[in-house]
Amino acid sequence: MHFPIAGVTVNPLLLAFIGFFIGVLGGFFGVGGGFLAGPVMFMLGVPMNFVVGTDLTHIAGKSVVATRRHWVLGHVDFRLGALMILGTVPGVELGAQIIEKLERLYAVDQVVGSVYVALLLAIGTFMAWEGWQAVRHKQAPANGPVRGRRILRAMRALRLPPMIRLPISGVESISLWTVLGVGLTVGLLAGMLGVGGGFLRLPALIYLMGIPTHVAVGTDLFEIIFSAGYGTVTHALKGNVDIMMALVMHTGAAIGAQFGAISTVHFSGSKIRLGFSLLPFLGAGLVLTKLI
Repeated sequence: MHFPIAGVTVNPLLLAFIGFFIGVLGGFFGVGGGFLAGPVMFMLGVPMNFVVGTDLTHIAGKSVVATRRHWVLGHVDFRLGALMILGTVPGVELGAQIIEKLERLYAVDQVVGSVYVALLLAIGTFMAWEGWQAVRHKQAPANGPVRGRRILRAMRALRLPPMIRLPISGVESISLWTVLGVGLTVGLLAGMLGVGGGFLRLPALIYLMGIPTHVAVGTDLFEIIFSAGYGTVTHALKGNVDIMMALVMHTGAAIGAQFGAISTVHFSGSKIRLGFSLLPFLGAGLVLTKLI
């Protein structure tokens, strides 16, 4: 099938399958999936500017479907998500400004790539270890992590007013500045690394704020709607979105997202975290391949 906007000919069934696979990952783990879809689309001959814009468009649509399903399951804390967005947006802008300065001073690809790989390996290693320990000892029946409690206690010890409640997440009292600070940090790293932030946000919600795994997945998807949606609008205005290609991918993604979201009810939080730990390693491998 020929896509005249991007100027390429691609098998639509293959695009739909890519969308389905990314949709399953997104619905189950709460990630956008651009780290996989982007390289595959580029390999199929799609120009990089259309890879970025079109991928963001299908991710935004998929996240709406997945978020709705998680909302039905009671896995979305809209209040937490909205507050996190308030910190994430300025963080992304700050990260972008840092990248512009690095471009003038250093070899930005090597610096950002190295930071990205180190961060992903650290996250993957910790979540694999924590998830395995929880599965092995059958701990944390309430979907919460059993390791990293010292960090969580330190974050909860910040009693700087105003203090807020997050009843859906089961958090009785937490400083608003903790929520905004975590959002700002995730946004900063996402802006620097050029990613949607799902890789960073999900572990932050679980290990820094003590959010139950299933709620963290649904809330992360809720935030991706806004981050990917903003990216979709900006790239569409620049002519970087092939809407037909995005719709084909969304056809598969919409089905996959619901399948992935529904599947989470059959797995404990510890098993979801253990499975998620594989994705940072895969992302690190893709970046290393690009750098080499």
